[in-house]
Amino acid sequence: MINLTNTSDLCVKCGKCIPSCTIYDIKRDEISSPRGFLDLIIAYKEGKLKLDREVQKTFDSCFLCTNCVEICPSKLSVDNAIEQMRSEIVKELGMPWYKRLILLLLKNRKFLDILAKFGYVFQSCAFKIQNNNFKQNLGIKAKFSIPFIKKGRLLSSLNKKSFLNSNLDFIDNGGKKTIGLFVGCLANYSYIETANSILKIAKELKINVDLMKKQACCGVAHFFSGDFKSVEVLAKKNIEYFEKKLEKLDAIIIPEATCSAMLKIDYERFFIMQNDTEWAKRANNISSKVYITSEYFYKFTNLQEILKNKQSFDYEITYHDPCHAKKMQGVFKEPRELLKTNYHFVEMKDCDMCCGFGGVGMQIDYYKQALNVGFKKVNAIKKTKASFVSAECSACRVQISNALEQDSSKVIFVHPLELIAKALK
Repeated sequence: MINLTNTSDLCVKCGKCIPSCTIYDIKRDEISSPRGFLDLIIAYKEGKLKLDREVQKTFDSCFLCTNCVEICPSKLSVDNAIEQMRSEIVKELGMPWYKRLILLLLKNRKFLDILAKFGYVFQSCAFKIQNNNFKQNLGIKAKFSIPFIKKGRLLSSLNKKSFLNSNLDFIDNGGKKTIGLFVGCLANYSYIETANSILKIAKELKINVDLMKKQACCGVAHFFSGDFKSVEVLAKKNIEYFEKKLEKLDAIIIPEATCSAMLKIDYERFFIMQNDTEWAKRANNISSKVYITSEYFYKFTNLQEILKNKQSFDYEITYHDPCHAKKMQGVFKEPRELLKTNYHFVEMKDCDMCCGFGGVGMQIDYYKQALNVGFKKVNAIKKTKASFVSAECSACRVQISNALEQDSSKVIFVHPLELIAKALK
């Protein structure tokens, strides 16, 4: 029988989590709520629930936004319980071929490099350019988008050459500090300007950058999908690699909230789930040196002081808090303070409401539900009357950009690091 760290047994059924649950807000079904998920887990543990496709659909419908964890009086890790339950379901029922294919690509960068080249070649006939005056004025290049699986969906195209393949292994800025950059799959292949912005900022700060080119995918997509075998392979590979790198690095920075949360928090949790105390300890040892990029630049450099002497812009910026930044890592002040230095900042009501990305499975199998959550976020953005919305997460970027496009909104999503790099020019 699986060990779910007694999460399901410890739930007192107070129901405080239900009003905050992203999927319950859509379905209004007790089963699709944190309390309902835990009841199903108890039934499974007691041998009263047989795993089938309906059960799989129920557990796959969770956005893993961690709202329930944040509001729970006992701070029960409902998200981890659901992730482990998904693993049991995958063992029993398997995984659809298209999910296996996506996860295989993420696991093997050589395959993605080849795919990126093909994506670039065909973009002239398959992609459409999204132009916007605000974006052009800011100096940000227009992005390419392609319909993906569902009619009308838009995603940024793959670049011909990835960020890691476009740069030297080590960027020497003549500094006393050296940081490692874990770039993340989306910033490596699609949102390359985000990664380039880190290099621009590091150059201004005179901080050397090790691109750590042997880094593997963090495995968060595999973790959310229940592919625990791949998580173990990727996590161990990264931990061993980071241990060696951290002998000479001051820190490892990550421009993606989900990747950062995976490396900093969920690696340890994963190995605890597997009753592997040795690797859990090794994961914990590296976590103290892992930071979301804005957190590191705000706390450990004089970036804000430098920005105060740079040009200010009249663009109104609002900010969305990625679930895995604020709720899991407590990072929300840092990007705001940096952006406020050079831009007119407008706070969004419900800024920490889940954007609705929810992972690979959610985007493929529950696109309409995800889009409905995205539209709620769009409404909150529009009320600010801001020209730009920002968030330190490319997964949120994919989701919010698509929702804005479907809503025909003129608001543009820009990563905070791109805005900061622009201000440094």
